[in-house]
Amino acid sequence: MLNHRRFTERYPLRVTIVVVLLTLVALALVGSGVVATTILRGYLVDKVDTQLSQVATPFANGRGGPFGNGGPGKGRPLPSQFLVQLNLPNGSPVPTGPFRAPLREGEVPPKLPALDVDQIRALKGKPFNVAAVSGSDTWRVLAVPLDDNSGSVMVAQNLHDVDRTVQRLVGIQAAAGLILLVLLAGVGTYVVRRSLRGLEDVEHTAVAIAGGDLGRRIPERDPRTEVGRLSLALNQMLVQIENAFAQRTASEFAARISEETARRSEEDAKQSEDRMRRFVADASHELRTPLTSIRGFAELSRQRGVVEPDVMKRIEDEAKRMGLLVDDLLLLARLDQQRPLQLEAVDLLPVAADALHNAQAMQPERNISLKILPDSEAPVVPGDEARLRQVLGNLISNALHHTPVDAPILVSVGTRGRDAVLEVSDTGPGLTPEQKARVFERFYRADSARTRTTGGSGLGLSIVAALVAAHAGRVIVTDTEPHGATFTVLLPLPS
Repeated sequence: MLNHRRFTERYPLRVTIVVVLLTLVALALVGSGVVATTILRGYLVDKVDTQLSQVATPFANGRGGPFGNGGPGKGRPLPSQFLVQLNLPNGSPVPTGPFRAPLREGEVPPKLPALDVDQIRALKGKPFNVAAVSGSDTWRVLAVPLDDNSGSVMVAQNLHDVDRTVQRLVGIQAAAGLILLVLLAGVGTYVVRRSLRGLEDVEHTAVAIAGGDLGRRIPERDPRTEVGRLSLALNQMLVQIENAFAQRTASEFAARISEETARRSEEDAKQSEDRMRRFVADASHELRTPLTSIRGFAELSRQRGVVEPDVMKRIEDEAKRMGLLVDDLLLLARLDQQRPLQLEAVDLLPVAADALHNAQAMQPERNISLKILPDSEAPVVPGDEARLRQVLGNLISNALHHTPVDAPILVSVGTRGRDAVLEVSDTGPGLTPEQKARVFERFYRADSARTRTTGGSGLGLSIVAALVAAHAGRVIVTDTEPHGATFTVLLPLPS
């Protein structure tokens, strides 16, 4: 059992089946050969026994020997394959006479036993085998008593012909069996391999599924066969496994999405709360300055008892500044609510030209120029014209307030790939990497002291970023060679 188990575990199934089949056939051939050989030998020996009886009978009744009435020379001629020996009653042979046939060439005589009449009668006429005096030959011997009890006769025949016939049959059976086993091995291998081809498909499919191809299926076969039914059952099982895996994956994905959404919602809520707190703090700080100025000027006028024109002008300026700040805050609040814009086709070249004229009116001595980018045309984009004017106005105003008067400003309009471009470049002191990273934050000032003197609130570039995002665009800041800053607005062109 152990050897059989090791064999079946070590070799493939098709090899095991063919080996088992050949073993069973070989055992059947050996068994049938043994039976056939035994039957044939028994038949041939029975035939020899019959011939021995036919030869011995005339001697026993006195018609073929010297002790009977026939006397010498009256018996029938003796065939050459038989050997006859006449014995005295005590079992000793009589002198060799004419009744003993000569041996054939190369034949060794048998070693006949000395049996008296009583021993021979005990055999009851059953033949027996004796060996030759030398060699491997076997002789078949029949001993019978003479009718007148004057002795006995032994008739022997060499079984060499019988053994040779049996050996020839064994050789034929061995050759035929070997040929049959070879043919059976070839046919069996072909049939088994063809029958197990479906199992190879199952194996290849299993390897593919183990590699991650969950959609792989076993080729369908005749459901009347075992392999066909196995393929059908495995395909049904694979469908259920794939569905279960898909459901599990979907559940895990939904759980991760839910967890990620909850985490982001929590983070967004915290960030919104932080932004709100920072916004309120910054707004309070920005509003405190004009309110303090207005209150101070009002107290000064009350103490003097008269309202001086200079004081009233300062109060009006601070009130305007506070109003502009409130307007900017309200605009950012509306943009945060993502209210839809009034979109229309806007030609950016007239927008840039008007912004340039407004800037020249504010600083006539400033060198401000407008150009169209090379290899491009004046772009037309879908947008809110008033808000796009505000974007360009804030960028130019930022350049006017944060660069020296002798620093030129260049406004560029054009296209770049699938985007429309609005670009404002200056040759001022430029921005540090930290300033470029935070320049679009609300209430951020690169130079708070200078900004306060110029009336800025730190919201201009934040409004630019929010308005550009509302137009599905983006704004970036880079360095101007050899020094300065360039603000580039990219807006998507209509498809």
